[in-house]
Amino acid sequence: MVRFVALSLCLLFAGLAVAEAPPLKLEKGNKIVLIGNTLAERQQHFGNFETLLHSRFPELNLVVRNLGWSADELTLRPRSQSFADHGHKLTDHKPDVILAFFGFNESFGGEAGLAKFKSDLEKFIQESTTTKYNGNNPPQLVIFSPIAHENLGKRELPDGESNNKNIALYTAAMKEVAAKANVVFVDLYAPSKQLMDNSKVKLTINGVHLNEYGDEQVGKVMDKSLFGDRPAKEADLAKLRAEVNEKSLQFWYDHRSVNGFYIYGGRKAPFGVVNFPAEFAKLRKMIAKRDERIWAVAQGKSVPEKIDDSDTGEFTKIETNFKGVINVTPPSESMKKMTLPEGYAVNLFASEVEFPELENPVQITFDAKGRLWVACMPTYPQYLPGTPPNCKILILEDTNGDGQADKKTVFADKLHVPTGLEIADGGVYVAQQPNLMFLKDTNGDDVADERTIVLHGFDSADSHHSISDFVFDQGGALYFSEGTFHHSQIESPYGPVRLKDAGYFRFEPRTNRFSVFVSYGFANPWGHYVDRWGQNLIADASGGANYNGTAFSGDVDYPNKHASMKEFLKKQWRPTAGCELVSSRNFPDDAQGNYLLNNCIGFQGTLQYKMKDDGSGFAADPVEPLLQSSEQAYRPVDLEFGPDGALYICDWFNPLVGHMQHNLRDPNRDHSHGRIYRVHYTKKPLVKPAKIAGEPIPQLLSLFNTEPEERTRYRVRIELRNRETKDVLAEAEKWLAAQDKKDAEYEHHVLEVLWLHQAHDMVNEKLLKQVLRSPDFHARAAATRVLCYWRDRVKDPIALLQVQVNDENPRVRLEGIRALSFFNNQQAIDTAVESLIHDQDYYLEYTLKETMKTLERRVKGATAIPHNPTDREKKNAEEGKKAK
Repeated sequence: MVRFVALSLCLLFAGLAVAEAPPLKLEKGNKIVLIGNTLAERQQHFGNFETLLHSRFPELNLVVRNLGWSADELTLRPRSQSFADHGHKLTDHKPDVILAFFGFNESFGGEAGLAKFKSDLEKFIQESTTTKYNGNNPPQLVIFSPIAHENLGKRELPDGESNNKNIALYTAAMKEVAAKANVVFVDLYAPSKQLMDNSKVKLTINGVHLNEYGDEQVGKVMDKSLFGDRPAKEADLAKLRAEVNEKSLQFWYDHRSVNGFYIYGGRKAPFGVVNFPAEFAKLRKMIAKRDERIWAVAQGKSVPEKIDDSDTGEFTKIETNFKGVINVTPPSESMKKMTLPEGYAVNLFASEVEFPELENPVQITFDAKGRLWVACMPTYPQYLPGTPPNCKILILEDTNGDGQADKKTVFADKLHVPTGLEIADGGVYVAQQPNLMFLKDTNGDDVADERTIVLHGFDSADSHHSISDFVFDQGGALYFSEGTFHHSQIESPYGPVRLKDAGYFRFEPRTNRFSVFVSYGFANPWGHYVDRWGQNLIADASGGANYNGTAFSGDVDYPNKHASMKEFLKKQWRPTAGCELVSSRNFPDDAQGNYLLNNCIGFQGTLQYKMKDDGSGFAADPVEPLLQSSEQAYRPVDLEFGPDGALYICDWFNPLVGHMQHNLRDPNRDHSHGRIYRVHYTKKPLVKPAKIAGEPIPQLLSLFNTEPEERTRYRVRIELRNRETKDVLAEAEKWLAAQDKKDAEYEHHVLEVLWLHQAHDMVNEKLLKQVLRSPDFHARAAATRVLCYWRDRVKDPIALLQVQVNDENPRVRLEGIRALSFFNNQQAIDTAVESLIHDQDYYLEYTLKETMKTLERRVKGATAIPHNPTDREKKNAEEGKKAK
C-alpha cells in the first residue's frame, strides 16, 4: 500500500481519521532527524511540532534533532571547511526517521527545472531509504512539500501568486515521486494555503517564513497528517514546549557553533584541538540531559526548576601563551597615552567604570534622539557550555550636554555575539550569530519586547568574520559584510542567495529583497562608508586594504568572485576596523571629506587620508593621523560622527586580539572592559544637535537645507523612512518645488527626493530620468545606481543605461557599466562595449571586464576572460588542498 498522505483543512479540523493506520510508526528510543531548508530550521526556534510529537508519544522517549539549514536544496548544501567532521552527519545522528523539507528553493527554477528536481528527488529517496545510518536498518522517510507563499497585502512585497504556481507544480511532482517510491509524503502547500486564505492572523513574517503563530498552525498540520487526531490526554504543552526549546537551544549552539573554523576547520590547530573537544563533549551530555527532562515532562512527571549540569564534564584548563605583562589601565590613564594633532581634544564619553555593562563594545550608532546605541559582546568569542550568553545592546545618553554619558538603558540582553547593529524601522537590526534579528520596543520603555529572526543562513565559521559593519545607504538598503571561510545561503521571497568566502550583502527591509552587493576575495571586510553622493568606500580589515566599492559591486553568479582590484590608498597599517569621512562643522575646513580609518594592532589609532577624485574612482594620500595611543589594550573598532559634530570612537579594549595568535579561551582575553571616546576640535564650536525624532515632515526636510553633516542627514533619512509614504512624498514634492534652482545644492536636493522614493519603494520614472540628465555628474552617477535597482520596473532600462555608458563623465560611465552586469542578454553586452569608444582608466577597464565575464557566462555559457584571484583566494585554495 502506498504510504501517501495529502490533507486538506476539512480532514485537519473536522476530526476525521487521516488513514486507517498512521503512515509513520514510531518505536521506543527512535531518533528523528529533520533536514532541509528554512521551513525545517525555524521549527527549532518555536518548538511546536516537536512538542506535539513528545506529548503524543510520552512513553517512547524520542530523540529529535533539527539539522535544517537555510536555503538547503537536495543537491546543494554548502558548509564551511571540514564541517562534516563536527559530528552532524546523518551517520553521526543515526536516524530511525528522517523528516525532509525540500522543494521551496528548487521551485524558483520554474517549469524548466522540474525534470532535474524530480530526478534529484528520486536519487535522494533512493539513498535515504537504503542507507543504514543507524547501523541496522534504513530509516523511515517522510517528504514534506513547501508551504504556500502568503499574500501579506503589502504593496512592497510580492503577493505570492507567481511563487505559488511554482510551489504547486513542485508539490505535485513531489507527490508523484514519493508515491512511485512508496514513501510517506505530506502536502503542506494545500492546507497552508487554505490557512493563509482564511486566517485573520498572518502566518508568516515575509510571505514565505512562518512566524510563531504560523509555526504552531503548520505544526498541527504536520502532527495530524502523520498520526491522526490528538490523544484525549496529554502533558502540559506549555511546560513541555519550554523543555523542548531549551534542548533545541543547546543543540543549536552545537550544530551551528560559532568559530567552526577553529573547532573543526583549517585553523583548529594548535589551539582549538586543546579546548574544544572537552567543551563539545560536555555540551552533548547537556543536550542528552535535556532529552531526559523532555521525556519526564511528557509523562507528567515533575523536574527540578534548575538544570544541574555539574555531572556533564569539565573543561580543559587553558594556560596563556602570552609572555608579556598585562596592564589594564583606567580610562583616565589611557587618555594620557593618546596623541592628537594640535587643536584636537579627546574625552571619555563612557566606560565600564560608570557603566559596568559596557563590555567588549563592537559597533556603535546614534538614533534620532541623539542617543548612542552600543553592541556589547562579553560572550565573545562564543558560547561556553553552561554559561548562558548575555551580550547586550545598550543605549547611552548625555542628558546634560557635557559630552559624557550619564544615563544607560539595556535595550536588549541575552544576545549571542551581536557583531553589528543599525537602527531603522522603529527598531534595531542586530547580528545574532548566525542570523539577522530585528528587535523592537512596542511600549515605549526602551526595552526590546519583540525579537524576530528575519534572515537565516549566515555562516559563523569565524566570529571575527561574521556579519557585521552595518550601514544604510540613502535609498534605504542595509549593507553588512562577512569574511573568508564562510559559506552563507539565505532564503528570501525572491529566491535563495549564496555567497562563498567573503563579501557584502544588501538587504531592503521594506521589500525583503536580498542580494550580494560585493562578492570578492576579501580576508575580512570591516569598514563601509557611503558618501553624500551614494558612492561606497570599503575597507578590508585583515589586510588593511581600501577599495572603491562601485567598481567591484557589479553582479556575479555564485560561486564566482570578482577579480583582484587595486586599492585607492597605499596601506600603512593593518588590521583596520571601521572607516568614516569627515563631515562636521566642528572639524577644520581642510579636514572636510578626509577618510578616517581605525587601526587596532600596531599603530592603534585613527589614520587620516586626504581624498581626491581619480578618474572614475578615488585616491587618497596620508596626512597627519587623528589619534594614536600607546595603550596596550586600546582597540578602536568603530567610529561615527555624533549629533554634536564630535567623532565618537568605540574601543574594544582588550590586551589580546586575534584567533590565530592565542587560544579562544585564553584567560587573558578580557570580557569586562570597554570605552567610548569623543574627539572634537577645540578651535571651532560644536554643532548644535538637530531635532529629528518626532519632528513634522516639513521640518525634517528643511534639515537638508540647514544641516551639512552627512550623519545628521543619515538619521533624517531613517526617520523619514518610518513615516507614511504618501505623506513623505507629498511633502517632499512641495519642499523641492520651493528650492532655488540656482542654489549650488539644488541638484543634490533633487537627488534626495529621488532617494526618498527609492527608500519608500515608489518608482518615479519621470524624476529618475530628470536626475539621470542632471548637470551635476555626481547626481547622474547616483541616479544610475537607482536605475540599476529599479531596472525591472522602468521602461527599457538598457536604453537608459546606453546613455549613461556614453556619458561625458567617467564615474557615470562606470555606474552604467556596473548596472549592465545585472542583465542577461546580448543587448547588455553590446551596450557595455560601447564604453570603449571613450577614454579609459583603471576602474572602467576593470569593471567592464567583470561585467563582460558575468554577461558572457549567462548569454554564451562561458567566458574566456581570465580570473585574477586575490591573495586571500590563493591562500584559501592552498588550505583547501591541504585539508583534502
